[in-house]
Amino acid sequence: MNEILTFWAQWLRPSAGLPTVQWSLLLAVATIAGYLFQRHIGLPKVVGYSLVGTLAGLAGFSGAVWPLQGIGLFLLELGISLVLFECGARIPLRWFRHNPMVLVQSIAESALTFFAVYWALLWLQVPERAAGPLAVVALAASPAVLTRVVNDTRAAGPVTERAIVLATLSTLYALTLGSARAELINRPSITFMDTVYPVMVVLGVSVVVAALLALVLRMALRFMSPTSENTSILLLALIAAGTAVAAHMGGSAPLAALLGGMLLKQLNPRPWAWPRQLGTASSLLTMLMFVLVSTVAAQADWSGPVAGVVLALIGVRLLAKVVGVGLGNVGSGASWRQALWVGAAMTPMSSIALLLASQFVMASPSTGHLIAQIALPAILLMEVLGAVIATVAIYRAGESSKPWAPLTRSGAGDNRES
Repeated sequence: MNEILTFWAQWLRPSAGLPTVQWSLLLAVATIAGYLFQRHIGLPKVVGYSLVGTLAGLAGFSGAVWPLQGIGLFLLELGISLVLFECGARIPLRWFRHNPMVLVQSIAESALTFFAVYWALLWLQVPERAAGPLAVVALAASPAVLTRVVNDTRAAGPVTERAIVLATLSTLYALTLGSARAELINRPSITFMDTVYPVMVVLGVSVVVAALLALVLRMALRFMSPTSENTSILLLALIAAGTAVAAHMGGSAPLAALLGGMLLKQLNPRPWAWPRQLGTASSLLTMLMFVLVSTVAAQADWSGPVAGVVLALIGVRLLAKVVGVGLGNVGSGASWRQALWVGAAMTPMSSIALLLASQFVMASPSTGHLIAQIALPAILLMEVLGAVIATVAIYRAGESSKPWAPLTRSGAGDNRES
């Protein structure tokens, strides 16, 4: 593939640069693949996006740099921030006051996932300096994949809502611990205060940025319509600004967006629909995010010895999430069958896991190489396989209003994307 790109570069000199052409064509192919997968197989579009990115990565596509940096890192963080802001805006904190077992369920699932993966990796003789960060990466579910699956299957119900909330909360824990852990990865011996301080810095900066974001949007919503095109532009611009500022000041941009959405929900408790005008921009960034993740992850150093560790990590993580949700299910208002499908729906890994892995690589190239060697194949497999598992879970829970079968010609017009 590199030879083809070199040939292109000799005669094609677009004003925006050759990488712009490459990415535009790659996204065009991903769009077609996603549409065909949803229309003819019934799988969510993210599966098509990821497979196109995987093929591009395996073919040696040079448009994605690892570890993430520059405009690629910013676009990934912006895409994650948009998704997490939307997810955060769906979580009313008063819900945890009326049903605190949901929070207990979240902590149980996350803690069990972290320690189960950590101990499994140590048992497989992965060095402790890599096992801890890998356990943090495995902790993060993917609200981005889950929300795309929910949209494509037109799902609604207690399993869907519980899975999105728990996936969002696990992301909150992973972003906080991961950003702090990256600061400590090169320190040979640390005290308790050395461990707590980076966590407080990440949380403090993220909370400040989140509060400013929520307050500005709350003031804007006093005189601007939530469905206005200008409100959509304001929202996108503010999230983009927060993404740039939070990371520069030592916080986490996705974490700030997530907390900003949660704070806005408290300041503006009335039901607030995601602005329709933002849908296309959000969909484009989300698709770019999935293609970027799979393209980068496919360029990992694939090897036989690592494959066993990757499969063990995936298996232990899947079991831990299902068992963790089940252990915290007592008194949470959900049946055991629903708890099983909630745990299964939380299995996808994608952009947040890749962002955390990239942070570890940037913080310590030597340890980061070992982390990426295991994390990247796991992320690639669970972006695709996790989306399929989540789709099956939603259908088995009976919460999809869309039959899982190839569309008939008579119903094609009703199911085409707008």
